[in-house]
Amino acid sequence: MVKTASTMLPLGTPAPDFSLLNVDSKTVSLADFSDAKALVVIFMCNHCPFVKHLADALADFGRECQQKGVAVVGISSNDVAKHPDDSPEQMVHEAENRGYTFPYLYDEDQSIAKAYKAACTPDFYVFDAEKKLAYRGQFDASRPGGDIAVTGDDLRKAVDAVVEGQAVPEPQMPSIGCNIKWISGKEPEYFNPAGTA
Repeated sequence: MVKTASTMLPLGTPAPDFSLLNVDSKTVSLADFSDAKALVVIFMCNHCPFVKHLADALADFGRECQQKGVAVVGISSNDVAKHPDDSPEQMVHEAENRGYTFPYLYDEDQSIAKAYKAACTPDFYVFDAEKKLAYRGQFDASRPGGDIAVTGDDLRKAVDAVVEGQAVPEPQMPSIGCNIKWISGKEPEYFNPAGTA
């Protein structure tokens, strides 16, 4: 499995707008989270082993965030023609099976992934109450097949700092995962398969 790292979008970047279809067939937009203390955006999918490694912990994390007034949104941007396991129909089943209580949105034309300069699954972004980027990077240091436990420490510390109005601890380590499965011929300019980690 090829490992790809986050692009590490510059801190302070305003959250790019989105309006996408959720697994419940309703449209969810950035504006829906105007009152959230923080917003966590996760580029994810169903089939990636890096996402599967964290999926149950992501469900728990989502529930914890909601209790704190923090919004969480999952977005799948993979090319479903080549990866039917990531289709919107399968996303519905995945959300139900994993117990995701956060919106799980489908980015059919991949424009939102490109707006966020998302590179891998999973790729995590934390925006503050003003929707400015405060953290981008890994959930924690665990990886599939490794001996480090899944804790979500990095992301939890980032969210807690944002909610408390504090600076997010440094260093911020890139997330590592499978590259987003781009539609052939429509790969973003920042996609560099030769530069994968």
